[in-house]
Amino acid sequence: MNLDQINKIHFIAIGGSVMHNLAIALHKKNIHVTGSDDEIYEPAKGKLKAAGLTPSIGWDDSCITSDLDAVILGMHAKEDNPELKKAKELGLKIYSFPEFIREVSSNKQRIVIGGSHGKSTITAMIMHVLKSIGKPFDYLVGAELEGFDLTVQLSDAPIIIIEGDEYLSSKLDLTPKFLKYDHHIGVISGIKWDHKNVFPNLEDYTKQFDLFADKTPKAGSLVYCEEDNLANIVGAKDREDVRKVAYAAHDAEVVNGKTFLKTKDHGKVEVAVFGKHNLQNIKAAQEVCSILGVPSDKFYEAIKSFKGAKNRLELIAETSEVKVYKDYAHAPSKLRATVNALHYQFPDKKLCVAYELHTFSSLDKDFLKEYKDSLKHSDISFLYINPDNLKIDGGADINEDLLKNAFNDSELRFFNDDEKLKEAILAQKGKASTFTFLSSGHFGRLDLEQLAKEIVS
Repeated sequence: MNLDQINKIHFIAIGGSVMHNLAIALHKKNIHVTGSDDEIYEPAKGKLKAAGLTPSIGWDDSCITSDLDAVILGMHAKEDNPELKKAKELGLKIYSFPEFIREVSSNKQRIVIGGSHGKSTITAMIMHVLKSIGKPFDYLVGAELEGFDLTVQLSDAPIIIIEGDEYLSSKLDLTPKFLKYDHHIGVISGIKWDHKNVFPNLEDYTKQFDLFADKTPKAGSLVYCEEDNLANIVGAKDREDVRKVAYAAHDAEVVNGKTFLKTKDHGKVEVAVFGKHNLQNIKAAQEVCSILGVPSDKFYEAIKSFKGAKNRLELIAETSEVKVYKDYAHAPSKLRATVNALHYQFPDKKLCVAYELHTFSSLDKDFLKEYKDSLKHSDISFLYINPDNLKIDGGADINEDLLKNAFNDSELRFFNDDEKLKEAILAQKGKASTFTFLSSGHFGRLDLEQLAKEIVS
């Protein structure tokens, strides 16, 4: 299906982060877009309204008509959804969003960035470089990026850069999203067990990445981080006529809190991002860009101005003495990478970390063991759990002693009251000089930008 063959499309569960961006992108191409959801939150609600789209709240099967060219199914839609039932009765084409992206990019070179961590940043780096040199491309990325209005773009560009999530395509399709795209160039940034509710053990989780690597076609390329044990095992496996590209963190040095890439032919290149994980991300992006024909001098010139993806180790307030960051983190490997990055970037600064345990996996007492020593380089550590999340099965048993044991941190403090957490953080003013908030949630009712201003005031 080509985009020019689509006149009318409906989104079931339009409020998802990719779903509403995809809806707006199609709307901008003069496709008639409708949608619905049981509830829509910001920023999706405001962005849809600004684009002139007014989805219905609640499911309404009258939205499903025989003249629809396609129905796109989001994660909130269950099998008994009345709109889905009617779409099936009418014999309409029904896609999960990864299936739809694959369908409309069938004539493009597809580059899919996978991995337990770093995939948004690697995707963003590649996009930044390609935009800087004027190379046309389409994209799908899971984070908001400076210079891009939406997180999805579909056009007649010959290539598409896709952030490939290993989570399920929909509640009706248990296939990981990144297996749907049929990549020509695939990236595995690292493999660290996550999504315990779907993949009950590390072996099952790792298998998905092995399947992803196996889908690399003949004459295709598989780029993988050789510094990650499991990514290296999966990536190094022999696959007929597949180009294997192993990478490690880019050589660099830190001078007075600034990171410089060390290059053979281009001298020292200062970059705005830092930490070993970001040096790995830079190298992954460089390898992909090289395969796409980007010369190294063009890559280094472009990467200098890359500031990072929104909510990815994002600096939200600072003075000459104090810096406050926020980061999207919902797994032990992401927490560990950020804490280590801040510790080594500012070795003489005292670090205060506030981390929200938010996902199903992170509230599982067996999975909590994966967090051992992840806060080793934090000087002051606070954990927060929304009291509503403590109501899930087993949540009532989570306490400070259990968390101290799981994290192997006897000084750790636990909060389930956001106001008390705020008081504790503000009490560190004058003691810590680097602060970071890490979560895939919202820290209850805390306004992090306002709190950051109070910290640096």
